[in-house]
Amino acid sequence: MNARPQPIDQARIWTLHRWYILFWVVLGLLPMVVAGRDDPGATKYWSMGLPVATGLCYAIMRGFPDNRVLRPQTFLWVLVVALGAMSYTREGGATVFVATLPQFWFLAKDSLSSIRYSGLAAAATVLAAVAPQGWSPELSDGNTVATVIAYAMSVPLGLSAHRFVAQRNEQVRVLGTELESTQLQLAEAHRRQGAADERERLAREIHDTLAQGFASIVVLAEAARSGLEADAARSAQQLRSIEQTARENLAEARVLVGSAPQSGVAPGSVARVLRRTLDRFTEDTGLTVDADLPDVECDQQTRIALLRCTQESLANIRKHAGASTVGVVLAGNPYGVELEITDDGRGFVVEDAGGFGLVGMRKRMDELGGEFTVTSSIGDGTRVLAVIPTNGQV
Repeated sequence: MNARPQPIDQARIWTLHRWYILFWVVLGLLPMVVAGRDDPGATKYWSMGLPVATGLCYAIMRGFPDNRVLRPQTFLWVLVVALGAMSYTREGGATVFVATLPQFWFLAKDSLSSIRYSGLAAAATVLAAVAPQGWSPELSDGNTVATVIAYAMSVPLGLSAHRFVAQRNEQVRVLGTELESTQLQLAEAHRRQGAADERERLAREIHDTLAQGFASIVVLAEAARSGLEADAARSAQQLRSIEQTARENLAEARVLVGSAPQSGVAPGSVARVLRRTLDRFTEDTGLTVDADLPDVECDQQTRIALLRCTQESLANIRKHAGASTVGVVLAGNPYGVELEITDDGRGFVVEDAGGFGLVGMRKRMDELGGEFTVTSSIGDGTRVLAVIPTNGQV
């Protein structure tokens, strides 16, 4: 697999540029200043002043990028004139020209402008060098030839560098477009996943509250109808249970649609909440419930999870177990809270069970970092064990 091109590091480019400027000053401008000290008369001041003024112009352009006088295009003209003037003042203009050539490729707006400016600088350097003495074959072996050769070599090298930078920038642009597209796809995937998670959460809440409540209402209504004549008192009690269950379902529905505070679980200790649930179960079914519910401290999330697990287990016992006795044990341990629910019913094969309730209970435990275990076999009843950590460990 081919490696993807990496974006050009602008900081690294600027670091290389600064090293080049140091090279330009030390090997281009500074030698002209040093050599000019020995020039006679006014020539001395021109020889030393021109390189210094050129360096100052560059410093102003870089140090004050918002200035309206020395912009990059203007500075390129300054370089053309300065190179011609330095070449006219004394020998060695070719050296300064060679050291200055990269400036035309750094600062020009495109490769064609770079060729034009550097060509003008080469012409100015050559013409200024021969102007004081006129053209002669001897001069063709010195600065003139070096200047022409340097310019001729700089054109293909500069074009190659510009082409490389342009290709790399295009690759970076394409990568940026791909990255933006990928980010949009990832955001959409997150949105869909969030929607799916919310649907799953709502489905679990509806199953554990409204659906179970309606199932209870149906069972109680059937029992009340069949016992109206034989046991009016029992039927009246069942009707009260129907009313209470309906009210609880209404409260849960308001929670689900957001018109009531989150969680329809009344405040209080988990033991008290579970006790009320077990009392209602005993009242509705007549089954014996043996409960050991010490006062265990836990947060609201844990309390809700334990209540939903209890409600689902009791609903399964009512609908499927055919049990006569139910056992509920709540325990607080150093590693968390443990809830065990057992029955002496007909049992089932756990591997064959695919009900939404068991899946929902396991999902609740997973979300809290807990464990959920169901143990059962035909004829031996069922044991449900839920463990929720209180310190991040199970």
